[in-house]
Amino acid sequence: MSIEWLRDLIIFISGLVLIGWLVFVAVLLYSLYRRTRHILDSIRVTSRAIQGISSYVGDEVVKPVLQIVTLIQGIRQGIDAVNKFFRKKEGGKNG
Repeated sequence: MSIEWLRDLIIFISGLVLIGWLVFVAVLLYSLYRRTRHILDSIRVTSRAIQGISSYVGDEVVKPVLQIVTLIQGIRQGIDAVNKFFRKKEGGKNG
């Protein structure tokens, strides 16, 4: 057994270990990719559901509330206008 043969054996064993390690890392990354893809798909479905809910809330809740608030504001302005009409002017001859 010469030193060259020992050197070649160490290079061969190192290559096998490196290939094994690379295969292990590739399998680990693929597994992580599959899990992440599943989670991302779940997040995508959830975000679509939330978008639908928020759209529904905007259409069915916010618009009627805004209409009610607008109506109340109009009534209030009308009452203020009537109050201004019947309110006595301050000052004048005796004031």
